Amino acid sequence: MTTAVAAKYEIIIGVEVHAQLTTHSKMFCRCSAEYASAPANTYVCPVCLGMPGVLPVINQQAVEYTIMTALALNCTIPERSKFDRKNYPYPDLMKGYQISQYDMPFSRNGWLEIEVNGERKRIGITRVHLEEDTARLVHRVDESGQAYSLVDVNRSGVPLMEIVSEPDLRSAEEARQYAVRLRQILRYIGVSTADMEEGSFRCEPNISLRPVGSDKFGTKVELKNINSFRAVYRALEYEVRRQMEVLESRGRVVQETRGWREDLGQTVSQRSKEYAHDYRYFPEPDLPVMTFSRDYVESIRARLPELPEAKRDRFIEQYGLTPYEAGLLTESRERADYFEACLAPAKEEEKALLHRRAKAVANWMLGDFARLLNTTQTDIAEAKVHPEQLYDMIRLVEDGTVTGTAAKAVFEEMFATGKGPRQVVEERGLTQISAADEITAVVEKVLAENPKAVADYRGGKQEAVKFLVGQVMRETRGRASAGVVQQLLRECLDR
Repeated sequence: MTTAVAAKYEIIIGVEVHAQLTTHSKMFCRCSAEYASAPANTYVCPVCLGMPGVLPVINQQAVEYTIMTALALNCTIPERSKFDRKNYPYPDLMKGYQISQYDMPFSRNGWLEIEVNGERKRIGITRVHLEEDTARLVHRVDESGQAYSLVDVNRSGVPLMEIVSEPDLRSAEEARQYAVRLRQILRYIGVSTADMEEGSFRCEPNISLRPVGSDKFGTKVELKNINSFRAVYRALEYEVRRQMEVLESRGRVVQETRGWREDLGQTVSQRSKEYAHDYRYFPEPDLPVMTFSRDYVESIRARLPELPEAKRDRFIEQYGLTPYEAGLLTESRERADYFEACLAPAKEEEKALLHRRAKAVANWMLGDFARLLNTTQTDIAEAKVHPEQLYDMIRLVEDGTVTGTAAKAVFEEMFATGKGPRQVVEERGLTQISAADEITAVVEKVLAENPKAVADYRGGKQEAVKFLVGQVMRETRGRASAGVVQQLLRECLDR
């Protein structure tokens, strides 16, 4: 954001997020919702095709997932809710209307906390409601250059949850952090894959500018077709500049829907923005009003897992981790669960020992383990190294069976083969050498082969010792005790 914008205008951003729910069937019929890899128009029936005379049936799991999400976002759950018909004539909606929610959604008035530049900020959640997804349009161009579109109905009717924020965001970075945090929560509670590339998590921010000090909102523009967090940031930054230029030239910002063109790095106009009355909402006549008892709501709340913020704070307190370490380890539920599974054998140990081993597990998970996972594009849940194996390897380093250097080689083989650390150490002969007489012979050999480093050391260059230590470790394949090596080297060099 430019200094000129900050000085003259205040940025107002709200975000609508659509997230597909991970139910087995669609929202109002028995068709499978797992359509992503299916051939076009194979997961369809009269209900999701919108045929005359068919009746929808509510997917209970989708309702519970929506309420669970609302509870995770600190929303209030009303006792009564209903579905409505939202009428619009787009070609991806064959029946001419979408079953959604209007004035009686499943939840209201929640909040989500984000952190930007070390400061926490609470963002209001207007509502979390449920609707059905539309069909998918596939755009093509024939051999003559004529454009045409095809309709794939497989997606039509998949449960789609909409999460609407208050206009509390004040920068593109805040909006990006909000989307990241929201996706993390959805994945933690297991209601959505929240995969942006697959379209199961769609972020649609709306943005306006107003003069600094004004309490009236400017004309907002909604942004569509955003499929990455980077694109959320770039699209909003571009739109800030575009709207400021319009206002500075005494023009008028038009309320519209604009799409983000990643290839052009800019937003483009798509259509004028509809208002609620344009959709002619009315209660869905084929579905009953739903009532939720307090006991039912609390039974859903009881199924919520520990959320990332609470888990991060507990990791800091229970395991003595830094906020940075705890934040990285709780980025995903799978990573956090792996960390705690590693430390299960140490839970009853004294606090100092538990903290020391927790730090060792964290260092491995955020270091070599993370590197190998990234290199092989493997999820931690699919890694061949089981938590108890990582913990066992850490114990081998701790008790001096292997050196820290050798442990890296051991771990790489564990990662590639799934073998336990003791098996790898035995097969490769990597047990630590700590006997002075065994290491002395290697030290004398290294000194004889590196007269320049010896001369540098005796000439006052203490750094030469590090080079010589590295040579000894290489000769012993990392098996020699580093402390013993340094001691013997200095003794030999100082004679």
